[in-house]
Amino acid sequence: MTRRTNSRIAGFTFLLYIAVGITTLVLSGRATGGEGTAAKLASIAQHEIEMRLVVFLSLLTSFCAIVLGVTLWAITREEDPDLAMLGLGCRLLEALPDGISTTLALLWLTTASGAAALDAGAKTALGAYLLRGGGGTGAIFFAVGSTLFAWLLLRGRVVPVALARLGVVASLLLVAVLPLQLAGFAGQIDWFGPVTWLVWLPALVFELWLAVWLILKGAAAPALRPA
Repeated sequence: MTRRTNSRIAGFTFLLYIAVGITTLVLSGRATGGEGTAAKLASIAQHEIEMRLVVFLSLLTSFCAIVLGVTLWAITREEDPDLAMLGLGCRLLEALPDGISTTLALLWLTTASGAAALDAGAKTALGAYLLRGGGGTGAIFFAVGSTLFAWLLLRGRVVPVALARLGVVASLLLVAVLPLQLAGFAGQIDWFGPVTWLVWLPALVFELWLAVWLILKGAAAPALRPA
């Protein structure tokens, strides 16, 4: 594909990725509403359709991550093929459906009956583990991949400097915070809390701006450097 085609595909995929991701958060938040693990599990049992839609949308975001990895690699490989390949690898690992398995486990936990059902204590303990906050390892691979591609966009002057710098800073913020959160040193991120928006909002602005730029202007050829 041409550079222009890859740019447009990446731009539209960014928009789809964001729209599907926000829809997934809204449906998941509606299905897991309530205070405490027991209330959340009861809510999931009452919103089985929404949770199954979350599974479908999560699979769609995985495909979006793959498409973004390939198209961004195609755009940035001339600047540094090794870093571009590493960024592609991170986006592919981001696409691993770890969130889908968690959602399916919650569905099983809340809808199982008879001999397959767990007792109340085990159900609450397992539910608390599955409902823990954070974006999982996929979010960390997203942050690293985003950092690498943003750096290549900046170094090659493929997009406006201000846009690429925002991408680098926003991605590095996620790289710094998400591993600490996953390890339990920075608490758990509530997807609907102000801390989450503080951490993720710069990345959201970057991707929206980048998507529009790639669709309208396309990715410029990397700046030539002296040997």
